[in-house]
Amino acid sequence: MKYLSGLFMTVLMSAGSLMAQEVLPVYPGAVPGAKPTPATYQETTVMREGRGASITKVSVPTLTVYRAAKEKANGTAVIICPGGGYSGLAIGHEGYPVAERFAAIGVTAFVLKYRLPSDEIMTDRSVGPLQDVEQAIYHVRKDAAKWGINPAKIGVMGFSAGGHLASSLTVHYKDLKIENKEGLSLRPDFSVLIYPVISFTESEHKGSAQNLAGTDAKLREYFSNDKYVNAETPPTFLIHANDDKTVPVQNSILFNQALVKANVKAEMHIYQAGGHGFGLNNKTTAEDWFKTLENWMRGNKFL
Repeated sequence: MKYLSGLFMTVLMSAGSLMAQEVLPVYPGAVPGAKPTPATYQETTVMREGRGASITKVSVPTLTVYRAAKEKANGTAVIICPGGGYSGLAIGHEGYPVAERFAAIGVTAFVLKYRLPSDEIMTDRSVGPLQDVEQAIYHVRKDAAKWGINPAKIGVMGFSAGGHLASSLTVHYKDLKIENKEGLSLRPDFSVLIYPVISFTESEHKGSAQNLAGTDAKLREYFSNDKYVNAETPPTFLIHANDDKTVPVQNSILFNQALVKANVKAEMHIYQAGGHGFGLNNKTTAEDWFKTLENWMRGNKFL
């Protein structure tokens, strides 16, 4: 009970220009498809040098809200999914600092701490993360007025395996895994994918594919998200590095090719170097990719 009550606690931001954070439960009641959590399955946070917090064994998904100052808020929102190979969440460098950058340009940002695939706590480990991101956009769109958000300007963003989760929502938003009595659209209005895992059949990141889909061929096909792009897929912005040895650049290329074929607005930036997991700062270039993203959002009237 002490832990659950902490989910509702408001804490002060370190950056004075931003309003207070709130940590909210993704689900108002029981988590769907959840098994009783074993005593040995306890959420763990480890601080990594230069990268901040990394979280494992999530059983209670949350949204951490970053709001801009009133004079900057523009009505746009984004849900951020950190990466970690579906075995952890690199929330310290692919979550919180990214949300701060968004809030600084007037975008309300929600960092999603999603459940990681686990037979210990889920009846179907392949469904849990997608349920959480579907519930997140349902939650944000349903309460848009409360947050001062335009319900037609809610995007999703993901890094690495979080990019896979974001792209899964981007193409599978009609495949309901949650209760949606109001019939709200779960379609993101835009998608931002940073060195994303896209395919489980070509140039795959073996850890992500194994953790989410195992050896199930149908699941691997379903979660090869480039194959499900169509004309209704939201506009998408992609970043990758050519020398990424963890998640090959072909993942972003496959998705971009599918977007072009479907006549969906898309922009992709491929750096010659940077490797994998650089977060906001690709040290091999003077370019600030977040500023490039901001320009794309403004050009597409999301800002």
